Amino acid sequence: MMRSGQRGFTLLEMLVALTIFSIAGLALVRLQAVSARTSVDLRTRTLAQIVARNLMVERLTDPAAPALGTSEGTAENAGAQWRWAQQVEEGDEGRLVVITLRVDGGPGQSPAVLTFGRAK
Repeated sequence: MMRSGQRGFTLLEMLVALTIFSIAGLALVRLQAVSARTSVDLRTRTLAQIVARNLMVERLTDPAAPALGTSEGTAENAGAQWRWAQQVEEGDEGRLVVITLRVDGGPGQSPAVLTFGRAK
């Protein structure tokens, strides 16, 4: 084999390098997509928690304790409608009620659940 005086990379070396950079670039694009989706999920979960806490404050500041049993409704927050469900049970010693609030964050989202007690 006769070697010419030219220096540089061979075609094969260039193709291997481009393949490696392409794989790394695709991994970064995928990471960005996962990051964006996680950010949206986190925002939804945080807003659902805020709605649950707002409902809790309403229940705690209402002069009358809520009736025992289950109830459902909607609340508006951040320009969206949030579905909530409430379970009220008798607490220990009969002086308290235990309230469990569940706020649905949307399809595919885990609900925000908040349990607290208040005097009858």
